[in-house]
Amino acid sequence: MKLTKNFELKEFTSSPTAKKYNISNSPPELVIENLKSLCEHILQPIRDKVEKPVEINSGYRCLELNKKVGGVPTSQHVMGCACDFKIDGMTSYEIAEVVLELNLPFDQLILYPTFVHVSYSDRCRRQLLYNKSYKGKKFD
Repeated sequence: MKLTKNFELKEFTSSPTAKKYNISNSPPELVIENLKSLCEHILQPIRDKVEKPVEINSGYRCLELNKKVGGVPTSQHVMGCACDFKIDGMTSYEIAEVVLELNLPFDQLILYPTFVHVSYSDRCRRQLLYNKSYKGKKFD
């Protein structure tokens, strides 16, 4: 199922951990709508700007999968409002620069050493955060 021109639902539900533990990670309709919004408002504009594939590391996580990977119970991944992604040839900082340049309506943008976590919801707090393992360049 296509969410936008460059994103498919399966990119957000595929999980080696779910496969390993035989966890069904099929999202309900509300989650699919949230994933569409995440793609429309955040990921597709990034993809259009950089003209490179956006690789989803972790998208939707059902409660069982979220617990298995050590996610917090309030994780936005559970509602399909967040994903972790990377873009080949770009640092987390460079990806964040694109998000800020485009003035995208993110809720949280968290930089990790090898990927970026982004969430989209009606809160749109625009929180720019750094994971404790991130040692790269930071914004002033």
